[in-house]
Amino acid sequence: MKSIAVLQLAQRFKLEVLAGAERLDRRIAKSRAYRPGLEFTGYFDFFPQAHVQVLGRKEITYLHSRTEEERNHHIGNIVKYHPPCFVVTAGQEGLKYLTKYCEQEGIPLLRTKDATASFLGMLEAYLVKELAQEIAVHGVCLNVSGIGILLRGKSGVGKSETAHTLIRRGHRLVADDIVVLKKLSPQTLLGSHNEKSKEFLALRSVGLVNVVRLYGRKAFQDETRIALDIELTKWRDNELNNDLELEPKFVDYMGVSVPHFEIQLQPGRDVAGLIEAAANNWYLKQQGYSAMEDFMQRLQQQDD
Repeated sequence: MKSIAVLQLAQRFKLEVLAGAERLDRRIAKSRAYRPGLEFTGYFDFFPQAHVQVLGRKEITYLHSRTEEERNHHIGNIVKYHPPCFVVTAGQEGLKYLTKYCEQEGIPLLRTKDATASFLGMLEAYLVKELAQEIAVHGVCLNVSGIGILLRGKSGVGKSETAHTLIRRGHRLVADDIVVLKKLSPQTLLGSHNEKSKEFLALRSVGLVNVVRLYGRKAFQDETRIALDIELTKWRDNELNNDLELEPKFVDYMGVSVPHFEIQLQPGRDVAGLIEAAANNWYLKQQGYSAMEDFMQRLQQQDD
């Protein structure tokens, strides 16, 4: 199971360390944060102890309202489960009792000035990405008119050259050669780079180019949601290549089903233009429009 260190979380959100500085190596393996509530009353049957514990104004105000004995009892009950860390939001103060227990148990106590709701949203979005199941595939990842595309094919088929043409037309590179795919949900697949190849595109007969240096910041983005899987293949003369409506095909990545298209290559074909058409046509279908259905309705109206 993937995990990150509490230190990484503290650095990402510039969190102030109030206690447990020597234990910032503790690991976080759950992508959801938790705000303890019933646990303050002693009910721990469903306490998600492996989650980051976030204490907002509601929780801290409640603790402030208790007697010292009650407060020590409530905090003592929670820290004995050793969650990875506590994060206090909204820059709240008066936390000596919480600091004491966290120091005793070696649990990092962190603080942010951000409001609880906004911090929770940012925290969980960050953890989902960092802890997501991931694989690396050979190909090129692009964002074409706002639509994420994974472009695949055998080595030398022309993936990078096609990507270069699309970049010159105003689209964006995400990754070349090694594409990192992250599963954010059963329906969501994120494509990104592996940092080492960030912004670089390898072109045969030319070499390695930096698309940002060549074409500006608009030529690159860090990640994109994968909407289409397109495979470039060699032209096959014995196959029918003029179908008006292609039968839907899908490819599976870590349980996420992605629409799949195959584009056969032949001298003179505008492959980049076909990819643009596939992306825009997919978008129209998401909006409820089908060119084939529209065409058939026109034929039917003409017959009537």
